[in-house]
Amino acid sequence: MTGMREQKSVFQFIDKPLLWTYIALTLIGWIAIYAAVYNPQHQNLWDIQQNYGKQMIWILSSWLIMMILLSVHPRVYHHSGPLVYLVTMALGLTVAFLGREVNGARAWFEIGSFKLQPAEFMKLSTAMMVGYFFANQPIRMDRFSSQIMAGVWLFIPATLLLLQKDTGSALVYASFILVYYREGLSVNYLIYGLAIGLLSVLTLWLSMKTMWMVIPVLLVLYIVLAADSRKAFFNGIKLAVPAMALVSGVGYAFDHILLEHQKQRILVLLGKVDDLRGAGYNVHQSLIAIGSGGFWGKGFLQGTQTKFDFVPAQSTDFIFCTIAEEYGFWGSTVLLALFGFLLYRIFLIAERQPSAFGRVYGYSVGCIIFIHITINIGMTLGLLPVIGIPLPMISYGGSSLWSFTAMIAILLRLDTGRMLGIR
Repeated sequence: MTGMREQKSVFQFIDKPLLWTYIALTLIGWIAIYAAVYNPQHQNLWDIQQNYGKQMIWILSSWLIMMILLSVHPRVYHHSGPLVYLVTMALGLTVAFLGREVNGARAWFEIGSFKLQPAEFMKLSTAMMVGYFFANQPIRMDRFSSQIMAGVWLFIPATLLLLQKDTGSALVYASFILVYYREGLSVNYLIYGLAIGLLSVLTLWLSMKTMWMVIPVLLVLYIVLAADSRKAFFNGIKLAVPAMALVSGVGYAFDHILLEHQKQRILVLLGKVDDLRGAGYNVHQSLIAIGSGGFWGKGFLQGTQTKFDFVPAQSTDFIFCTIAEEYGFWGSTVLLALFGFLLYRIFLIAERQPSAFGRVYGYSVGCIIFIHITINIGMTLGLLPVIGIPLPMISYGGSSLWSFTAMIAILLRLDTGRMLGIR
């Protein structure tokens, strides 16, 4: 085949900036976990009785997974999306009924001390399935039929995660709207999404009954002030009816679907409840830890909030607090810069792929990682509700690290395939 190049090793044509950034983040995470759960009686970084020793095993095994996935022919990934999707969705359904319940969510398989969270791998398989869908179907995102089919691949995992009561992971699938926008979805959907988000927040903040009064008043004002009141009436009804339905849905979900601790976290975030000893405790201690780091930080193992274990889940959901307290503003900025560079390389690689599968898959991976970073750091800063979502490559845990590793490894392999002329 003309243009084909010989590959001498899996690393010959690999995107080294992305690979080294990924490795750097995993090592930063390892050190941060060591600081977060430091035990003077177990100072050895390789002590597998401690989380930092276990994380070392997760890191080494994830690097092995990287090597294996980089050795697979790129065409395998082009055609395996449906199978991987089906297997992970089956696992997601099974764990919803047979999994171990932790913090109200039934999302883990547990075998001895080993835990596996299918939700993390469902994100990977959805990225592969969406890529397969765009590569093998005549898709036009300006057609309603294509939009429905594209939505189905997201609706299934999101529904399974809601069955597991893992709302945080379910929200990740909202990021795929950015992927679909890249593939031709109208910008109106992004505007609708923002409007829905704003209306939902207002409903939770002002209450459902208040919004039931506000929307009709705004409708009347719109009709009165419009130049063509007849046209304004029909246009207003088209907006007011869905808005009232949304408000009712949000109110019902808050009252009857969300768990009590989830309600409290939302109320604390909106400032309607001041619960520093209960639902607001995590965020309050998180903000103290971050603020106390100042510009330069307190230094490695010198964080008082970290050392005295004030912030719960500090090696998992709130790992960013440890970095901010010990390394301050400059350390946090370096971490965010690394994440920014990681996303830049992912989207750059996605854009240069010759196949629809590679491009869509790459954008899916980038959007998944982006929303994880946004939600995790946003909740530690008190800007978003606490929903329990890991910081990619940094938080403690094997399932998330394996999943993010697999996402990046497959993208790297697709890119080396491009260099070898494989499509």
